[in-house]
Amino acid sequence: MTIQKIRQWIVGVAAMCVASLALAAVDVNQASEAELDGVKGIGPATTRLILQERQTAPFTDWADFTKRVKGIGAKRASKLSGEGLVVNGKPWDASAAPAATVDKKARELSRNPRGTPLKPEQKAQAAPDGK
Repeated sequence: MTIQKIRQWIVGVAAMCVASLALAAVDVNQASEAELDGVKGIGPATTRLILQERQTAPFTDWADFTKRVKGIGAKRASKLSGEGLVVNGKPWDASAAPAATVDKKARELSRNPRGTPLKPEQKAQAAPDGK
């Protein structure tokens, strides 16, 4: 091998090492403050929230993580997972995301045409079964 070939090989190996580090998963239950800060989309404030909640108890899954860490919902969890964040070794799974607590029809039934909340007697009239 020539010197130039050896240099190319070394540069190639170094590039692969850097790429593998960039794609390495960061588990919220094991990561240090610096590792959490290194995930794109997590800043110092979110890192502090994660570490505070983690002291209470480890995160069991993504639903637990999004419930306990203020400011992290389904959309942000999906982005963070794409950047390498995992909970107990598992990436974000949109099918496991908690469902919305109030569906659109229930929201419509709880408001009048002007968008203000209904009075109790109006709610009884709006409910399909009269309850």
